[in-house]
Amino acid sequence: MVKDILLLGNEELYLVSEKVEQGELENLKCVVEDLHDTLMDYRKRYGAGRAIAAPQIRVKKRILYMNIGEPVVFINPVLEYLDEEKMEVLDDCMSFPGLYVRVVRYKRCRIHYFDMQWNQCVMELSDDLAELIQHEYDHLDGILATMRAIDSKAFVMK
Repeated sequence: MVKDILLLGNEELYLVSEKVEQGELENLKCVVEDLHDTLMDYRKRYGAGRAIAAPQIRVKKRILYMNIGEPVVFINPVLEYLDEEKMEVLDDCMSFPGLYVRVVRYKRCRIHYFDMQWNQCVMELSDDLAELIQHEYDHLDGILATMRAIDSKAFVMK
């Protein structure tokens, strides 16, 4: 079901999400469906959107959903940065459509997570996908791209 995406300024976006317990997996199937439906609806309306974090639809659990050709569900992800190389990017977000924020992100990262069968998985990402996963991961800790702006002039309207 398509859910409303919390918008910039909503206090719920600044909360830290709770870890998922293995026993919760069955109940999470509907959350993953909601994340998928909401992402696809956003894509249809705005022509953008590759991933979404559960807190953006009021689910305070450490779950990310990415769909860049095929869906990937990240449960209890943990990020690891592979080196110190960083890049400056214009970051956008479904919680503030039409606004871009200039931020600095790591160029490469590794994400450790559980899948929907509770298998431990690892994925290495670089460039735009590394930026994407860092952005979504921040949502789990109540951090928005606006909070990572490089300075007070880092905001651009679409």
